[in-house]
Amino acid sequence: MNDAPHDLPLDDLVGDWLTLPALADALGVAPSRARGLVASRHVIGVKRGERKTFQVPAAFVVTGPHGEPEILETLRGTVILLSDVGFSDADALRWLFTEEETLDASPIEALRSGRRAQVRRVAQALA
Repeated sequence: MNDAPHDLPLDDLVGDWLTLPALADALGVAPSRARGLVASRHVIGVKRGERKTFQVPAAFVVTGPHGEPEILETLRGTVILLSDVGFSDADALRWLFTEEETLDASPIEALRSGRRAQVRRVAQALA
């Protein structure tokens, strides 16, 4: 592999993205609620694409306990922790989607599999 993960474009790391209207549709909520999820730091994203629209990773949407789509519950605390150690949203996305040797997965994969404590321990060590 020629490129270190931190050198890969964010699009190569994240894969699928959702605009805020698409996020609202995926969750079955009003667009204002999707904007509120961003404002409350339940999700983060970046402006991307040809038209520079704000988008969030599709991996943040998971299937809830009753089969309904929802935002990954443990994401917000992890995002806040990364922000507290000085990460921008773009840096936080890059970290979340880059393979982390100590987790044997990317942090987002570890969060999606229920390994919140492990992910946060690694994130705290970044301070």
